[in-house]
Amino acid sequence: MMPYPVRADVQERDTVVTPARSGESTSPAPVGRAVPELAAGRVAAWRERGAPPVELFTEAQARLGGVAGVRMGERAAVVVTGPEAVQHVLARRADRYVKRSHRARLLIGDGVLAATGQAWKGQRRLLQAQFTGRGMRRYEQRIATAARTAADRWARYARTGEVFDLGEEMRRFALDTIWRSLTGHPLDEDAARDLAAVPAVVAALPGLPADGTAAADAVADELELIDAVAARATAAARGGAAGPDGPGLLHVLLDAAATRPQYTDRLIRDELVTLLVAGHETAATTLTWLYLLLDRYPQAREAVLAAGPDGSAERRAAASALVHETLRLYPSAWLLPRVAAEDDLLAGFAVEAGTEILVCPYLAHRDPLLWPDPERFDPGRFTPPGRRPAHPGAYLPFGIGPRACLGSQFALRECTALLELLLPAPAPRLRSVPAGAVYGLTVRPDGPAPAVLTA
Repeated sequence: MMPYPVRADVQERDTVVTPARSGESTSPAPVGRAVPELAAGRVAAWRERGAPPVELFTEAQARLGGVAGVRMGERAAVVVTGPEAVQHVLARRADRYVKRSHRARLLIGDGVLAATGQAWKGQRRLLQAQFTGRGMRRYEQRIATAARTAADRWARYARTGEVFDLGEEMRRFALDTIWRSLTGHPLDEDAARDLAAVPAVVAALPGLPADGTAAADAVADELELIDAVAARATAAARGGAAGPDGPGLLHVLLDAAATRPQYTDRLIRDELVTLLVAGHETAATTLTWLYLLLDRYPQAREAVLAAGPDGSAERRAAASALVHETLRLYPSAWLLPRVAAEDDLLAGFAVEAGTEILVCPYLAHRDPLLWPDPERFDPGRFTPPGRRPAHPGAYLPFGIGPRACLGSQFALRECTALLELLLPAPAPRLRSVPAGAVYGLTVRPDGPAPAVLTA
């Protein structure tokens, strides 16, 4: 395939991106074009506006194409949004583009999202079987029960006219789902209260001090609550307290500790918290965005209900398309940072070892060269015959390649299971909507969404 195009009318290719490096590469530099770099004046204008990085990356993509250099102060980076380049970094040459340190390590420690090397391979291998095929079937009933519990709450809201926050409601459902899958027990009030610390830490991460000790001190109370919940759940599981649905993922980790010395109490805690964070943050945010979009495009809800009768494969496929189109606009991870471990050619451009690479699914999903009318919410892109691009690097809400999200099928199933119950019920009326988005570990609405339900 041809490399992703650079805009031919741009005259800003004034320098190759040169990373800060701790040592020189011993391999000969690949022969390729210099990575085009956004002009310094445009970066300065962005900085003066105090705008979020996504605005700078958007301008770089629009002016320079799918491989674009940006220099923010002393830090140089290459923003990658072209499908060939995305696939090259994340899948074809994943060994050459590595994670440095996960932004959430303060929270998740050495859990599978932050682990690297052989440790990561072993941890991923243990968990992967839990989220595919027979492993997923173990959790179907737990997902369904959590969805019915949420639907019962919505039915009560419809009877009473109670005002509820859409985002908090979706977070409660997603947390109940992953808690049942981890422990075998429904989410209790004490755990729900204390685990509110998880989204608080996730939201705080981008603004924490660079110094690790100072950052930990800033969220010490929240981390203490999370650690206490993890300790209680682990002690209960060790005591044989399997839940109504039997043992959960936490029991898998404890069983692993019997034969794998690396699964210390600390690593079990880290994996448990990692699964809590990844297992509910993604689904909660996606479902919140989905209902905000349905408020603007109510015809999309009607299309799902008209696709087939309740419980039919046709309706489930239509609901799944709703989820996928929401993930196109608001992918689970809007930015996937990597570092070039060695000199390489990326879509014909020379990239030096040490260069920071920022794969941006958020912008890849909004490229008009790939997605016609990209800002429009159109679930029909994901229903037969469909109009989504076939290239795997064009749609990656959960990433692609060896480090793609383990729980993608779990998240899709829980979202669809809830929609199958809630879409036929009265639609929420939003009293106000968030003004925009916050770009942190995920892309989340920047405020509450109070809603009411009327029969």
